[in-house]
Amino acid sequence: MTKPFLLGIDQGTSGSKAVIIDGEGRVCGFGARPLARLHPQPDWVEQEPAVVVAGVQAAVADALAQAGCHPAELAACGIASQRNTEFVWDSRDGRTLSNAITWQDLRTLPLLAELQEQPWAGELRHRLGYAPGPYMSALHLAWRLRHDPAVREAAHSGNLRVGLSAAWLMQAMGQPAGHFMDRSLAQATGLYDFRQHDYWDAWLDWIGISRRSLPQVTPTVHEYGALTLTGADGRTTAVPVLAMIGDQQAALFGHGCRQPGQAECTHGTSSYLKVFVGAEPPDVAGVNNYYAWELHGRQHYYLEAPTTVNGAALRWLRDNLQLFAHYNELDALAGQVTDSGGLLFVPAFTGLNAPFDDAQTRGTMLGLTLGHHKAHIARAFLESIGCQMRLILAEIERHTAVRVPELRVGGGVSASNLACQLQADITGIPVLRPTFTETTAWAAALLAGLGAGVWLEETAVPLPSPAHTRFEPQMEETAVQALYQRWQQAVGLMREWAVIRNP
Repeated sequence: MTKPFLLGIDQGTSGSKAVIIDGEGRVCGFGARPLARLHPQPDWVEQEPAVVVAGVQAAVADALAQAGCHPAELAACGIASQRNTEFVWDSRDGRTLSNAITWQDLRTLPLLAELQEQPWAGELRHRLGYAPGPYMSALHLAWRLRHDPAVREAAHSGNLRVGLSAAWLMQAMGQPAGHFMDRSLAQATGLYDFRQHDYWDAWLDWIGISRRSLPQVTPTVHEYGALTLTGADGRTTAVPVLAMIGDQQAALFGHGCRQPGQAECTHGTSSYLKVFVGAEPPDVAGVNNYYAWELHGRQHYYLEAPTTVNGAALRWLRDNLQLFAHYNELDALAGQVTDSGGLLFVPAFTGLNAPFDDAQTRGTMLGLTLGHHKAHIARAFLESIGCQMRLILAEIERHTAVRVPELRVGGGVSASNLACQLQADITGIPVLRPTFTETTAWAAALLAGLGAGVWLEETAVPLPSPAHTRFEPQMEETAVQALYQRWQQAVGLMREWAVIRNP
């Protein structure tokens, strides 16, 4: 290999990260930039496309500087993209038509009731792999075509282009070989029938979107074009982009979960529990069925269960309730008490995800007494994460032959030892936290290396370092069962309240 370095980009909801690795898979440089979200109206959550690009450029520049290499030394780049946050632009000049609508946005809730009146509404979960919800790019597009004149005009003239952030970065930062997205990202738009391996025409017609506006669907490793990157000396280089994948899929690949039953949970803005299942997609009610990746003509699948907005709830505890000033104070605060004193936390700030698919329920704290203080609240929040993990794993094991022997974790809240220990206690299986945490960007770089011929087969791609912290279950099962049952009762009460509030 004449160019010894590979670039991996992780463009996520909360920020953008970049890693530079060498031909052995070792990380040589890293950069990160946070990404602000806009809230133009209550329940609206947007991102500014130009700011997304600037954040990626800055993260890449930092990674290059730390690695001490020039873009000309990069053999290839891979991009892991946030999902269900769609970007819209005009194909004639690449000009953005509006801000990106993120998956946290709730403006499309009224469309769900209208959708249920369609004769094929009952087919949506089976065809798409997951139930429709306000987070879906498909519904964002339906809303745009009804309420955004610029998007509507571009659609009518045939100049509208739609893509997730990976496709937008190709448009804004380089020379795309075409309007492409890999199969995992196509499915993440909510427009793609993943069982038929094609966009679903009846669904497109209802939304009002034409196929010509949508990306052509490709394998994970593919020639996507090139990004134009500038080195510290001012020289620019076109770096080939040879891999594209959803960020959650990249995290699964980066954690080395490539055999059935291997599982990982990324604790980001939400927590995403993922279980690799192999070459055949099962159909599990309440749990999402996704493409993992397509390599060398072979498609692989996994089950994914997004929980409630755990990372966003943690930020709410810090900024709104001001329980602590810095995230690294969480362990010490929650560790001040041996249990939550009967306090139950349901972090359904934007509804309940898997396995409920319930956008109406809201969060609560139940069982408050005058004896509770902020340490109890912090611990109850961490317990709620473990309860969600147990519920999801039980659903998967109930509907499939898949058994999960241990759980790998990454992302923000996994830095908390107590959070990891409680997840092990409540799920009843060991929890492993790798020493290296930037697995999503690392996986994107590995997949680019597969495209560049650094590794010829998937089995030759490096696995993550075996260095990790292991948390074994310690809590008595009777105590776990009591906590879990009370938490389930709290969830049930809030769901009943939602029905009363929204008759």
